[in-house]
Amino acid sequence: MAVTPYGRYARAATTLPEAQRAVTATLLWHLRVLAGWLPRGGARLLRPLAAGFEIANVASRLPAGGDARTDPEASAWQPYRLGALETAWRSLERAATPGELRAALAASSWGDPGAETPWALITSMRMAAARRTAAIVPSARRWAQGRAALLTARERFVHRRPLPAPVRRNAQALLGPRAVDATSFADFRAHLPSTARWALEDIDEPGELWRAEAHWWRVLHQDGSMTLRDARYGARTIVAAVAVLSVDAWRVRAALESAARGGRPLEEWDALV
Repeated sequence: MAVTPYGRYARAATTLPEAQRAVTATLLWHLRVLAGWLPRGGARLLRPLAAGFEIANVASRLPAGGDARTDPEASAWQPYRLGALETAWRSLERAATPGELRAALAASSWGDPGAETPWALITSMRMAAARRTAAIVPSARRWAQGRAALLTARERFVHRRPLPAPVRRNAQALLGPRAVDATSFADFRAHLPSTARWALEDIDEPGELWRAEAHWWRVLHQDGSMTLRDARYGARTIVAAVAVLSVDAWRVRAALESAARGGRPLEEWDALV
């Protein structure tokens, strides 16, 4: 990795978590550089697409529990430096307890998560990020709806947890009330709008959602690459560049994980970025 664009952060990495963190830190740096090249106000377009870094910063401040933290060593990291891609991190950073985090989120554009458990805080932020992406980045709306479908399916039919009210409202705005309120996975799939149903293509049961996750990333890469090949400058091209960079980082992180397992295929592909 030292001779790749990830080398700037990866050279000092000696463990798998450090190497994976170096990959995502590089992605964030590239997005910040890209935002700096855009005309005045252009960072607003990229901010929703970089929301995962702010979510990761919040997750690192929460006590372990549920699936709020994807990285068991997250609390050891320094927060990602977001620069112009920050949504409300300077306010969230000052929160010392989950209750204070909830209050800070409620006072920001993230909105009230509805509870102060680690799971509620992070799930709310993830769904809010999907809705904000759909609203602010039209060319990424389809991806955001697919992401919302995956998140809703995982919470409802894998973890068997009811969605907090704010999460449910955002999910309904993206997927429609009939899908979000469905009582079975089959009904959930059937009632999804076509702009979100693609994410669950050929997925017949919740236990196969890991395949849907990988499919979501493949579509992200295909859509982004196709747009970049058009070679036309504009917002769609910028968003496509972010998509392709993000997919590359996800794939490199997955490859590192596979290498750490001796090169054996990963049986489950979870959201790594």
